[in-house]
Amino acid sequence: MRLVLVGPPGAGKGTQAEFIAAHLAVPKISTGDIFRANVAQGTPLGVEAKRYMDAGQLVPDEVTINMVRERLAEPDSTDGFLLDGFPRTTPQANALDKLLADLGTALDIVLELVVDDDEVIRRLSGRRTCRGCGKIWHVEFDPPSGEDICDRCGGELFQRDDDKAETIAERLRVYARDTAPLVDYYGAQGKLVGIDATGPVEDVTVRAIDALRSYGG
Repeated sequence: MRLVLVGPPGAGKGTQAEFIAAHLAVPKISTGDIFRANVAQGTPLGVEAKRYMDAGQLVPDEVTINMVRERLAEPDSTDGFLLDGFPRTTPQANALDKLLADLGTALDIVLELVVDDDEVIRRLSGRRTCRGCGKIWHVEFDPPSGEDICDRCGGELFQRDDDKAETIAERLRVYARDTAPLVDYYGAQGKLVGIDATGPVEDVTVRAIDALRSYGG
């Protein structure tokens, strides 16, 4: 099965991607992983991407798509894959369709994790990170026993800038502008399936797998 996972920041895409990919026995492919691998290996695409990243600029679509093309051409992706974090825009989705057509295949399903903005802000703004060991706690869902102190190592807990409400609100605005149009794009192709991404992680995974089963996954 070949699928894409979409959803706003804080929807739990990374967590669900791991579970779903394991269930389907296909590789989980994220652009972040692809970037890191190419940069670490010093590939021509990695060198080019690093030049933009070091300058604080977005890596152009052409470079990203070429990295994805090379990754999808690897043997472990022959029988299926799960893409997490790509495509992020409609032009990228169009390029992905063309890329897959060149490889003689196509997406089977696009799974949308549906969660409202208030829940996203609640999830992300409650996170606290340990300065010592890096463990992430949550003031509501996984609180430490003492305020602002990590139970694991005794380090100080702090709120990352990315987890502050105003930053989250901006990330949601960017998602609504750039990525949410994918819902209409894939909906028009008849490939979009939305699932409720609220509640315990295990419940969301069950809903996702049930949705995939209806597509033969």
